[in-house]
Amino acid sequence: MASLREPPNEQAILNIYESMRSELSQIYSNITDLEMQVSEHSLVVNAIQPLDQSRKCFRMIGGVLVERTVKEVLPAVNRNKEGLEEVVKKLYETLEKKKKDMTEFEGKYKIRLRKQEESKEEGNNKKEGNAQGVLVGAAASTSQ
Repeated sequence: MASLREPPNEQAILNIYESMRSELSQIYSNITDLEMQVSEHSLVVNAIQPLDQSRKCFRMIGGVLVERTVKEVLPAVNRNKEGLEEVVKKLYETLEKKKKDMTEFEGKYKIRLRKQEESKEEGNNKKEGNAQGVLVGAAASTSQ
């Protein structure tokens, strides 16, 4: 979202920032989905790899269940898994670039999130008032 001209006002800056955050969120979501698919592919490969290569195997292709052999299905599942891993790798690279762009944008417009400010203040308060305790034993001596 790097534009050559400066955003005209605070609201425009906020809108750009929110769209950047939404993009990051969407990339995280895509990575999670694809990593789950890679995991499922790994489970399938581990399940069918030790089987006899001529054994019947069923595979879903475009919503249609197709009968094949393990010998035919295993390489295809491995190819799909490798392709998914490549896409995940590229998404991680894109994610890092977007994070860097967002950090630069935050620095350029001096953007700080309220949560970050509040957590820093709470951290300072916790350091000052760290003495908490529980009174034990006083109730036990009065009940005899």
